[in-house]
Amino acid sequence: MAWGSAAEGAPLAKAKERASQSPARPSLARAELLDKPTRIRFEEEIDGALKRRPANEAKLSGAVRAVAPLSPALRASLGEATAVLIRRGARQRELYACGLRALAEAQDRQAASLLCQALSGDEAGGPAALSAACFSKEKELSPLLAKIAASRQSHLAFGAELARVVRGESNGALLAQLAPMIKESHRISMCVELFVPLVRAMPLAKHVGPALSVLRGAERHLGRWLVLAEVAVKAGDLTPLEEARARSEAGPPSSRSAWALVAWALAETNADARGTPAPPPPATRPTLELIARLSDRPSADRDTTFLFRMARSGAASTRPMLEALARGLPLAEETSLRAALYLGRDRARVDLCAALAEAAAGCRREELRGMAAAALWDASPPSGGDEAARLRLRARGIADDLLGSRVLGNVAWAALIRAAGKGGAGHAALVTEIPFRWIQWGWLE
Repeated sequence: MAWGSAAEGAPLAKAKERASQSPARPSLARAELLDKPTRIRFEEEIDGALKRRPANEAKLSGAVRAVAPLSPALRASLGEATAVLIRRGARQRELYACGLRALAEAQDRQAASLLCQALSGDEAGGPAALSAACFSKEKELSPLLAKIAASRQSHLAFGAELARVVRGESNGALLAQLAPMIKESHRISMCVELFVPLVRAMPLAKHVGPALSVLRGAERHLGRWLVLAEVAVKAGDLTPLEEARARSEAGPPSSRSAWALVAWALAETNADARGTPAPPPPATRPTLELIARLSDRPSADRDTTFLFRMARSGAASTRPMLEALARGLPLAEETSLRAALYLGRDRARVDLCAALAEAAAGCRREELRGMAAAALWDASPPSGGDEAARLRLRARGIADDLLGSRVLGNVAWAALIRAAGKGGAGHAALVTEIPFRWIQWGWLE
């Protein structure tokens, strides 16, 4: 990796010095939900990572990405760090991906210039830059994306053309032509780097449908097939939903349960995109093997994302598996904490709310305390009342203590709890799939 010139040795310090000499920025006070000591802690961690790449950079980047929406001042520092990494050509750094994605998704004013620099570099800035371009509305990116879309490297051309379609600058014809040229390794990478973020995006233009149909036809991994299908359904193409329903009824008996869950997930995505009533929760009883097959991660990861998607919908069929995950006390695993959250809140398991409080106060795995505190915040009954206030007061007190934790993930969860308290977020959940993947696992898509 190219580490740049000696002039970049103390990057944030010099960037801040240049910033102090530039015209004054608008006041950020009203938008700040991150207290100053916590923001300084994150800035110091970013500065340290620029001087020496840490072994846990993915976790650092995930924590920064989770709290960046709370603080324009932190995003300013993140933008300065990202500019340094672009000059170094450090496209493989997790902090580089974190900076481009976080700034673009926040519509931060730094994003356009950083993306122009990244897209002009080698490999068009990598998947992170092409993904971030999908979320940027800046017109100055248009010529660069059009140029990359004409590249001889089909995966780069596809990524750029996808961004153009998402931004409303292309009718998708070229995207459909490029889709058959994508190699399997690139298709797997694009699923995680480009399409998983688009599942969380607003509904897209229907022009992506034909290209996604080609990619699904070549995809053997059911979880990645589902990601591609969800993007298509959000764009108004109901072909994958119809296919999933057909396979759940007439496909091989061994796979019908999996396809029934895929059909339910796509129906839920369609309802969410169209603002129509959600489908009833699925009755299919999940197993660890079935849930792992439906994750966009490799099956070996044993990712339980789909289980908690079902639990969030109120599926009664998830209770046996949730009970099994939360059976061992004290709670000492990420999955057991999440299972305890749903059982405590939705199934009136008061004992598990107490177990969450115990884990937040002193779990033997320090890196779980912040997540446990956030789960305790979420576990307050939706009906509110004295019990909800008591649980949230307890979570807030633990969060105040965790701001000094040596584990940055704990600090990130604590910052989210404090921001929820300041912002009057009501019963908006904190331990949802996105911050969980970023903070606990360092998955930065």
